[in-house]
Amino acid sequence: MLKVIGVRFKSVGKIYYFSCGDTRVLPGEGVIVETARGTEFGEVVMPEKEIDEQAFAIPVKPIVRRATEQDYKQLEENKEKVQEARRICLEKIKENELEMNLIDVEYTFDRSKILFYFTADGRVDFRQLVKDLASVFRTRIELRQIGVRDEAKMLGGLGICGRQLCCSLFLGDFEPVSIKMAKEQSLSLNPTKISGTCGRLMCCLKYEQEAYEDLLSKTPNPGAVVDTPAGRGIVASTNLLKGLVQVKMDSQNEKVLSEFKVDEVVIIKDGRDKRMDDEADIALLKELEKD
Repeated sequence: MLKVIGVRFKSVGKIYYFSCGDTRVLPGEGVIVETARGTEFGEVVMPEKEIDEQAFAIPVKPIVRRATEQDYKQLEENKEKVQEARRICLEKIKENELEMNLIDVEYTFDRSKILFYFTADGRVDFRQLVKDLASVFRTRIELRQIGVRDEAKMLGGLGICGRQLCCSLFLGDFEPVSIKMAKEQSLSLNPTKISGTCGRLMCCLKYEQEAYEDLLSKTPNPGAVVDTPAGRGIVASTNLLKGLVQVKMDSQNEKVLSEFKVDEVVIIKDGRDKRMDDEADIALLKELEKD
């Protein structure tokens, strides 16, 4: 068994595991660790726990040390240098007449590299920009083109619900979201109602999907032939959240429907799920599913 702690390098981001050995660190404390990018400053977000070392695909690196006062001072200095780096990068982008939007700038803790994050409609030839930046900062320069979801995560903002964007508040990773989820939850397929600030499908469609899938597995589709306490009929509509189905009985007028609980009906022949029928909607909104 291996003693590990969970460390984050950004306020909202992936959690990485490091071995703490005999060093006791608590959530909220800073630590210095070695990563693929070099020496980094991270914050402990998960307390010490024992995990089977074989559960990790790659060896778990140990922490270098608990962060000192000097480390915190250097972290603040890096944040100040970011502002200057942003200003210079914007000037160089303008000089080179590049069609790109600078989103964020980040120094590695040991200042061995500066990362510039940007968005663009297509591919951008930024080789000259890298040379210009390297001549100014005299260090390694890395430019990364990111998608609109990552842009929203970095910039933050408010969603249509009026709350802070989930991606910038607590989501560590983006999970796949599809039009199928919106259809199964009987949501309006109007792009303005199911897309987030980033212009892609809202991440929150994923939150209740498992519950809807469970309800759909127990609820007959419209058009299904069912036996009810009042006789046999055809399902006209359903209410997933209330667990109710409206049934047109064989002996009733077409305009009169009887309502039953889902567990009161027995499916004789299931109907077709009309929520999945409209391929035109899927074609129209498929752009929203892009990363």
